[in-house]
Amino acid sequence: MDVDEHRPSSDEIEALVRRIDRPVVLVGMMGVGKSSVGKRLAALLRCPFIDADDEIEKAAQMTIPEIFDTYGEPYFRDGERRVIARLIEGDAGTGTGRKVIATGGGAFINAETRALILSRAIAVWLDSDVETLLERTGRKDNRPLLRQGNPRETLTRLRDERRPAYSQAPIHVLSSNGPHGRTVAKVLQGIGQWL
Repeated sequence: MDVDEHRPSSDEIEALVRRIDRPVVLVGMMGVGKSSVGKRLAALLRCPFIDADDEIEKAAQMTIPEIFDTYGEPYFRDGERRVIARLIEGDAGTGTGRKVIATGGGAFINAETRALILSRAIAVWLDSDVETLLERTGRKDNRPLLRQGNPRETLTRLRDERRPAYSQAPIHVLSSNGPHGRTVAKVLQGIGQWL
């Protein structure tokens, strides 16, 4: 389901809070705004926000670029799968129920991770055009997959390859280059329609 913008009232948000009984998991490309949108969404829903990448770094006691450089992407993806499963299942002090989890761009591509998210959480695909992704990812040098080659070509290829997996999320929200508040409003509306 694609979602258009509608700014929910505080009463609508409160009614939505009462209906959410599982994690909201944000999926999508790197740079789409999962962490920024997730923090704002969690504040409105009065629940914890968890960045899966931060949790992976804590568990590994290494940064994500260090994990990629030392062990490679398959090792990272296996750890990512285990951490996301733990977050959804409620370990690591996060409790079960309402929380917002931002995943890394490749997490939803793993079939096991995707199945878990789809069955135990509310999956929201944040989508954006390549130009917006390029501008946002260019702000920091912490994206291992963008370190070699042309970032535009890499983002375009990854977006095309990952689209079939991302499209399995029941809620699809376009994140534009404007304020994240607009995207948050669309996510709230999408969750309300989906529940």
